[in-house]
Amino acid sequence: MVGKVAVLGAGSWGTTLAVVAARAGRSVALWERTPERAAEIERTRRNARFLPDLLLPPTVTVTSDLAAACDGAAVVLLVVPTHAMHETAAAFAALGVSPVVASAAKGLERSSLLRMTETIAAAAPHLPPERIAAISGPNLAGEIAAGQAAATVVAAPDPDAAEAVRTALMTSRFRLYTHDDVVGVEIAGALKNVIALGAGMGDALGAGDNAKAAFVTRGLAEIARLGVALGANPLTFAGLAGIGDLIATCASPLSRNRRVGQMLARGMTAADVQQQLGQVAEGIATAEAAWELGRRLGVDLPITEQVRSVVWDGKPPLAAVADLMGREPRHELDGMTADR
Repeated sequence: MVGKVAVLGAGSWGTTLAVVAARAGRSVALWERTPERAAEIERTRRNARFLPDLLLPPTVTVTSDLAAACDGAAVVLLVVPTHAMHETAAAFAALGVSPVVASAAKGLERSSLLRMTETIAAAAPHLPPERIAAISGPNLAGEIAAGQAAATVVAAPDPDAAEAVRTALMTSRFRLYTHDDVVGVEIAGALKNVIALGAGMGDALGAGDNAKAAFVTRGLAEIARLGVALGANPLTFAGLAGIGDLIATCASPLSRNRRVGQMLARGMTAADVQQQLGQVAEGIATAEAAWELGRRLGVDLPITEQVRSVVWDGKPPLAAVADLMGREPRHELDGMTADR
């Protein structure tokens, strides 16, 4: 039985998950790092910066006191940007508590190339690694906050840990499926943001639906290649965390990374985009980290390579398209099966 849920991170997704947990009948503590912002959200019952139309339920308490937020929590959700995950997990570790912990961030740590559950495990070595879960799926925060139906995946090596997270968040409008393939779920969630950057570029360039369908499909193949090389179950990429999340992120106007891709294709730099956006687009850092991870593993990631070149080297998007289309022809399943 799950009691209190702590949500660390009061961005759009963290705030949404806090509300989902409250709708599931839990008492919830939402941790916002900045005391002034925490006090404002608690007083107004709204996160004006990210979800101004969402009224927080009375069972959600907002605080900047990490110890108070985690005190008595059976499940702790870490919903901070990937660049802040290690610092947040280390601060949590200093509290010495051992609830079930789940990451709801989608990306790779740029410096270490670690997945988020690995980052948490490194920063909080007292936690049993099998009880660190990952949440990922086609989850556009605005739709879920508005009460629209959605589904997601929670993966952990320990099925009881996955079940605890599912129990904490399951409602009649938010359905969770458990899984044991943490690697596959996290790689799918991280790299779909990179593919979404490219999809947004294609949309801004007027590439058309045929090109977009091909791009997204080959993007999924690329995600699966890297995941399988890391030990993931290939079937994971045919599920909610794989194709499901990829469809939502590459197609929806609510997708932050797709929107960033459009801005890049219109001539903005990555630095300008980040400043104008006012939020983190995880695909920017993950493009670099995923490309490096693929290089180290000898995994062919042509889309990631080209997206990275546009984002980090200023390569013109049309030149990236030309390089992708000009690659040597090959079998569609190259790198996907034991004999290829």
